[in-house]
Amino acid sequence: TITCRAAVAWEAKKPLSQETIEVAPPKAGEVRIKILHTGVCHTDAYTLEGFDPEGLFPVVLGHEGAGIVESIGEGVTSVAVGDSVVPLYVPQCKECKFCKSPKTNLCSKIRATQGAGMMPDGTSRFSCKGKQLFHFMGCSTFSEYTVVAEISVCKVNPEAAKDKICLLGCGISTGYGAALNTAKVEKGSTCAVWGLGAVGLAVIMGCKKAGASRIIGVDINKDKFQC
Repeated sequence: TITCRAAVAWEAKKPLSQETIEVAPPKAGEVRIKILHTGVCHTDAYTLEGFDPEGLFPVVLGHEGAGIVESIGEGVTSVAVGDSVVPLYVPQCKECKFCKSPKTNLCSKIRATQGAGMMPDGTSRFSCKGKQLFHFMGCSTFSEYTVVAEISVCKVNPEAAKDKICLLGCGISTGYGAALNTAKVEKGSTCAVWGLGAVGLAVIMGCKKAGASRIIGVDINKDKFQC
């Protein structure tokens, strides 16, 4: 068991509290990660404010992270200790009907337990002051160490800047995919993007990749146009 710092949400509509927590070792099929960088997504704030119907407390929030594999559980083969990784809130088991379908990638294998704030075996790896803490979106990156399912880990190039690739966990892939997979932007298109935050900028990247001839960025914050 590792003792480390984490930002704990004890209850909805209350500020995060920096606490010392205990992070248990990974069980079979699990990976413990030393988180080096984490982003802050609107979904974290949405849950903290009590709007998420699946929101559970107390919890370690955060789902945009990047770090190093600290230890692995029995049977883990896709990553090894020391690997650079990004945790994923949408796993890829490559076995369920959703993973095998070309129409979606919303893996269902651990959806039930993840939605309940637990690891696949129905238990938590976090505790603080004698109380169990819930996991969040299968990631919980607001902690110096976290435990995730092996199918929720993506091995990445160790030379990639972790303060940037942590956003691949949600914001960048959300915006990029919105342009390529949802809007299906075509070559020569003229596109307008409302909101130039992390997601909006990723949409622009996706539009550029698709070959848009003109991309118009719209935002009420003039400082964003420097991007």
